[in-house]
This record gives sequence, structure tokens and C-alpha cells, in this order.
Amino acid sequence: MTGEGWLFGLSAAWLGYVWIGYPLILQALSVRRRFRSITADDYYPTVSVLIAARNERKDIEWKLAQTLAWDYPADRLEVLVGSDASTDGTDEAIRSVRDSRLRFLRNRERIGKNMTLNRLARLAHGEVLFFTDANTHIGPQCLRTMVRHFADSRVGCVTGMESNATGLETSTITIGSNAYLEYESALDKLESKLGSVLVCDGSVYCLRRALFADLDPDLANDLEHPVRVGRAGMAILYEPQARSLERCSSSALEEFARRRRIAAQGALGMWRLRHELRGVRLWQFVSRKFLRWLTLLPLAIVLLTSFLLRPQHLFAALFAVQIAFYTLALMGVWQHGKSRVNGLLRLPFVFLLANIAVFLGVVDACRRKTFATWNIAELSRGPNPQGG
Repeated sequence: MTGEGWLFGLSAAWLGYVWIGYPLILQALSVRRRFRSITADDYYPTVSVLIAARNERKDIEWKLAQTLAWDYPADRLEVLVGSDASTDGTDEAIRSVRDSRLRFLRNRERIGKNMTLNRLARLAHGEVLFFTDANTHIGPQCLRTMVRHFADSRVGCVTGMESNATGLETSTITIGSNAYLEYESALDKLESKLGSVLVCDGSVYCLRRALFADLDPDLANDLEHPVRVGRAGMAILYEPQARSLERCSSSALEEFARRRRIAAQGALGMWRLRHELRGVRLWQFVSRKFLRWLTLLPLAIVLLTSFLLRPQHLFAALFAVQIAFYTLALMGVWQHGKSRVNGLLRLPFVFLLANIAVFLGVVDACRRKTFATWNIAELSRGPNPQGG
């Protein structure tokens, strides 16, 4: 086989392993070493809900009303909100909520999400900490479905999964994002069978209070917590009934920036936390995150080598298929600027956008770019179109 042939084969194997092989191996592993947790539907530990808010005037009132109305014993629930030097009336909106279970903290200067969460955690009284975002809708039964897992002393963390609201005017970005989230949900289910979910969803996850340690200001809390919990030998589980609902930005540029930031935080986090990863957890990181973040590299190599090998009929056909795929993606970019992308163009468009964004995020991490503070996409704010 020629050098080009080897490069093509290795790159194609890379792509196949990341997107198909890894889930299949997880399924095989779960047959032999499945984690069987003990749940108790009547288990009600004290819970502290932590919300870091920065200029969340559009969302904070309904968020607090919804949270305080959860189907959970009132005397075992408290809600702590930290305003990160908000300037849009968020503080006044929080103070207008009259409930003894609500506690409010304001940062005089902006210090970022994680530093705010650290301050809130020090004030929390709950046995379990529930992390969520100010623009996230969560159903009344969600907390019950999650805390029942903590009846098992081996469980340190439980996560749910975000979904994006849909409606008559659902954007291409929302449709693509939901497809991606469903794939992530499937991976979480498989990892949960091992008691080893790699990362949490920052909008809906719980942590045993005794395992909390101050968060690094530059890292994503939903990555740092499960990494440290796994290193402590505790289980991290996924509860499929725990779903949050958010408005997804309809802007490709906002979604591109969001995915780039998340990948940069993830790559930086895994570098700083590399000594916390061992055995199966290290393999999970390499398979689910690192190799996938770099998907753009094998895609480019497959395209180039199939072009060089096109005198062979098989490679000529493969090259033609790739050109067609990328042409559809570029047409999607053009159409997105004018109207909603139609069905044929959605997958190539969103796939290309996402993989370029995460690759550049890794580059950002290599350049040591950090995100202690950032702004939520403006088009993701406001009441949910489905009414929560």
C-alpha cells in the first residue's frame, strides 16, 4: 500500500472509531463491568440550588419562581443566587422574590461564573448541590429523579441533559444542536452503565456536597467536577429523565463562538486536570473528547488522499462524495445568511460549523486563551417559546 493509502486508512479509522467504535466498545464493556446503582424514590436529602447570574433580567424571575415551585419538600430545598456585578436590573428582580428559601449574593466586581459558584457553595447548607443556569427551564419532577441516586453512597455526581426548545420557527442551529445532543445523550447512557459519565451538563447536574472543592476560574465546572469525582473513585451517573430546556441561539456566529469556547475550556481543563485521569477515564477522554475535537484533521487528510488516489475508481467515487458533502455545507452557509437552511443542507452545514469551531477551540487552548468570564448569546435569552 502507498503512503497515501496508509494515511487514508488511518484517518478513516480515526473517524470511524470516534463516532462509531467508541460507543460500541462502551456497550461491550458494560456487559462485563456494569455499575448497578441502588436508588430510593423516598430519599430526600437537603438540596442547595446554585445559580450564577450575570445580566439575567430577562430570565431570572421566572427561573426562581419555577425552581421554588419544584415538587420537593420545601424544608429540604434552598436556592442561592449570585449576581456577578450585574448591571441590567437582575439584582432588583432577585430581591423582589419573597421566599425564605432564597438567598442572594452580589459580587461588587465581576469575577466570573466559577468564582461566584465557589462563594455560593461556601454558604450552602445542602447535602447535595444542584447546578443550573438562569436561562434553563427544568420540570418540577427533575430534582426527585436525580437525588434518588444519592441513596447509594458510591454515587458522587448525577447529570441530566439539555435540550433546545423547538417550535414553528425552529432554526437550523436548533435542529442541528438537538441532533448532536441526542448523540451525546446516547453516549452518556452507555458511560453511565459503567458508573463513569465523562462530563456533566452544566445546566442540570447534582454533586454530593462533601466532594465539592473550589473550582478553577478558567475551567468549565461541568467538566472539572466529574473529573475530580471520578478520580475520588465515586460514580458519575446519567439520569435520562432529567432534562433541561433552553432557547438555542438561531445565529450561526453565536453558536460557532459558543462551541469554540466550550472546546477551548475543555481542552484547557483536560490539560490542567491530566493527572486526575487514569485508566478507563483517560481512555474515555481521549476517545470522546480529544480525538473528536481534532476531527477536522482526519477529514482534511481523507479529502486530500482520496484526491491523490483518484485514478483508482473507488477513491474517485469517495472524493466525489466528499466534494458533494462540502458543497452542500457551503451552500448551507450561503443560505443561512438569507433564510432558514433546508433539510438537505442542514446536516453538512451544522457538522462543518461544529467541527471547525471545536478545532479552533483547541487552538485557542494551545494559545492559552482563557474564559473566566463571557457573555451568554443574546439570542438564547428570554422566556421559552414552549412555555417551559
